Parts: sequence; C-alpha cells; structure tokens
Amino acid sequence: MGESTPRIAIDAMGGDGGPAVMVAGAALARKRFPDLAFRLFGDETALRAELARHKGFDAEIVHAPDKISGEDKPSQAIRRAKTTSMGLAIADVKAKQCGAALSAGNTGALMAMSKLSLRTMPGIDRPALAALLPTLGDNDVVMLDLGANTECDTQNLVQFAIMGAAYARTVMNLSTPRVSLLNIGTEELKGTDELRDAAALLREAHFLPIRFTGFIEADRLGRGETDVIVSDGFSGNIALKSVEGTARFVTDLLRRAFASSLRSKAGFLLSRPAFRLLSVHLDPNNHNGAVFLGLNGIVVKSHGGADAQGVANAIGVAASMLENDISRRIADDLANFRTHESSVVAAQ
Repeated sequence: MGESTPRIAIDAMGGDGGPAVMVAGAALARKRFPDLAFRLFGDETALRAELARHKGFDAEIVHAPDKISGEDKPSQAIRRAKTTSMGLAIADVKAKQCGAALSAGNTGALMAMSKLSLRTMPGIDRPALAALLPTLGDNDVVMLDLGANTECDTQNLVQFAIMGAAYARTVMNLSTPRVSLLNIGTEELKGTDELRDAAALLREAHFLPIRFTGFIEADRLGRGETDVIVSDGFSGNIALKSVEGTARFVTDLLRRAFASSLRSKAGFLLSRPAFRLLSVHLDPNNHNGAVFLGLNGIVVKSHGGADAQGVANAIGVAASMLENDISRRIADDLANFRTHESSVVAAQ
C-alpha cells in the first residue's frame, strides 16, 4: 500500500462479536473498497488467528494489551487510553497514521476519548453523533445529535445543521440537502427559544448549500420529507430509541399474528417476499455507522451487535467520508456562515 492509500484504524476488540466479527467485516469491506488498508488494534494472538480465517486479506496488527468494556465509565476509559484497543485506534488518527477510526465498543467512552484526543474543529463548540435512518422516501435521513449533548444552545443547533448537511452531501450525494429542526409542532412560535432562534438563523442562511424547511414533528421522521433532522442529544436519543422500539414492536407483532393459525401461516408464505423486503429495510446492519461530526478526525461508531456485513457498511461510511473530505466541507461551510453571520442576525 502506498503513502496515499486511505487507512482505517479498527478497534477489533469492541462490540458483541469481538475480533471475529470486526476482522470479518474488514475483510468484506476490502472486497468493496480494494484500495483501503487497515490497522487492527487488539490482542495480537486473537487477531492473527482471525486473519488466518480470511485467505487473501491482509491487515497490519497493532497489539493492545487492554480493551474497553461496556461497563467502563468514560473517565475510566480516558485513564486507560494508552493501553486499550479503542484508545490506540483513536491515537492513530491523531497521529495521522490512519484517516479514520472505527469501533463497536462503549459509545460514551468512544466519544470521551475522541473528543479529548482529537479536539473539536475551529468554529465547532461540541461534536455531535449523527446516523442514517431509513425512510419511505428515495433517501435515508441524517439525524443528529443522537445523544452526545443533552443540552444545546442556538449556536450548537446551527452548527449541527451545517455539519449534518455536509454529511448528507457526502454520503447521499445531495447538492442542497433539506434540513429540519425536530420540534413539538411545525408552527414558528412552537418550541424553546433555542429552537426558534436557530430556525431564524437557518431561514436566512441562503448562502449555505442548505434548504431549510422549518420544524418537523417526531411522527414524520421516517416519511422522507427531509434529508437532515437536527435536535439536541436528549430529544434525539429518545426519538431514535422510540423509532427502533416501534420497528421491533411491529416486527414481533406481525410474527406473532402469522403464527396464530394455519390460515395465518399460509398467508405468511404468500407474503414472504414483502416481509423479506421489510426486514432488509429495517435491519440496523444496513444503516450501520454513526459518526462523531465536528472533530479534527473521523470516528465512526458501529452497532455493538452488528454482524460482519454491518461492520463492512460502517467501514463504507468511513471510506466515503475520507474520499469526500468531509472535514474540509464542514470547515468551508462554517467559514462561510461566520462571514455572513452578522448580516443574518441583522435581517431577523
């Protein structure tokens, strides 16, 4: 691999499946992205054993004597950053050995270590956790913040909108993404002062590659009516968990209904193609790869329970962000906003 080859640092000890799933996911990703290189962080003996299962797939192994568990508090994780697979993978991005880091481990620990090591970009007060959610429209929807910041002021929300739009342009190839603020109603007078003030600023930001569409309510998240949904982390996390819980509820309810009688079972056999499509659409592995936006480096969070295909999809998110240089896009849009901010405020 040459010096210009994009490289991904993988915390191979994180997630429910550990090295077996993380290495298998990297091997799958290599088939989709032949130019990618990988550095695997974790127990060297375990990683070499997993690499041997995937003939033709090569990756550099960096031994890490320790790993972060799901029970570790962020403060504990930070103190062990120099010895854990997660901490060393993030440090690799800081040292520019790799362009992005991927982990399926403890989300709180990953955010804390990433923020401390990589710091936020100039013009960004707080990083945000963003992810793609399925919709009934032609595209998925980018939603942020999903839990990194429980309380947000007006500037945080505007910065999240700028970052989310840049992410949508990167992963969904949209020139001017539609951006909405999550609120308890669509009327301009609804919501907190922070939401209303952020809406006023975004409404006047015609110089940005954003089409602000106003407020959106939680029952419209999956309708495909917008491309980016912005929220504080408290509301965003509750909305996300509600969507995921409803999807599981509907799936389980249908499964129970079709198992209730012989006639229902016959109906299921006839409907199997439609339910297979539904299962694919709702499978979190197909939308895997949340991103910490606003850091001086790319960090992608995989579902802890992701399978190899899910890990490969998360690696694909990291590859797309590297290829499209999302950090530069965010920096350019932030600089553009700061240049025009005084005129925007004056127009309100």
